[in-house]
Amino acid sequence: MTAQGHHIEIEQGTERVRVVRDGQLLADSRRPLLLSETGCPVRYYLPPEDVRTELLTPSTTHTVCPFKGTASYWSLPGGPEDIAWAYPEPNPQVAQIKDHLCFYEVALGD
Repeated sequence: MTAQGHHIEIEQGTERVRVVRDGQLLADSRRPLLLSETGCPVRYYLPPEDVRTELLTPSTTHTVCPFKGTASYWSLPGGPEDIAWAYPEPNPQVAQIKDHLCFYEVALGD
């Protein structure tokens, strides 16, 4: 997807992606979607089945990206806040990331 010099590319990854906070495993996936976007680091969007969503609580935070849509955020009870986000209704050009969760910090590899 390209608009006004802005480019987004999504590809299926196979590398293991893990998210651990305070020694607790929050996500473990070998099925990440890699989203490359102009001016941003590569982000790993993880299928909800690979995320321990029962450990997360919905946040009141929502942000709008003109290219991806409106993001909803999740926090850990007691903090930190807004550690993950997803696009429940992404723009058609990035429909693949629907409901996949993305974390600010991930660990790659085994």
